[in-house]
Amino acid sequence: MQKKLWMILAFFLIFPNLTLMTSCTKKVVKPEPVAHDTVEDLSLTRTSPPDSYQPVEQGYTAPSQGELSSEALAAKRRFENEDIYFGYDSSELSADAQRILKEKAVWLRRNRQASVIIEGHCDERGTGEYNLALGDRRGEGVKAYLVNLGIAPSRLTTVSYGEEKPLDPGHDDAAWARNRRAHFVIQ
Repeated sequence: MQKKLWMILAFFLIFPNLTLMTSCTKKVVKPEPVAHDTVEDLSLTRTSPPDSYQPVEQGYTAPSQGELSSEALAAKRRFENEDIYFGYDSSELSADAQRILKEKAVWLRRNRQASVIIEGHCDERGTGEYNLALGDRRGEGVKAYLVNLGIAPSRLTTVSYGEEKPLDPGHDDAAWARNRRAHFVIQ
């Protein structure tokens, strides 16, 4: 009987250790050999320029300095005044929000000197702490989307105002929907 008890005890002490030791081994993966392309004949052929040059656009005149600055100013205003709106208690980007952010990414690529503050806002429902956290998630979500579109993270700053700076001071569904947003400020 005592011998049987020792056998059972040894089994329960040794078996778990063996299974742990074998489960922790690393699988060695051999890298696949890289196929090297062989370079054959790389002789370059020259093409002669066309006999006659024809401009692509005839009658084109460059915009004047005043026109250029007014167009740039209008684009900047559009960038700042077009907010991204969110659903109730959500930081997910809708298809419309993604479309707007793609347009903003194009503007940011053209204006590489510009930095942007992304403000996350919420409606008045929920606690102050919760709304600050939700506003932060909204701002960070917008920033992550813009970074995925190729905008440098160093050009984007986020801040959460929670429910502190409502766009619409009303207390109905329409006002709450306007207050659930991400707003953009160009620095």
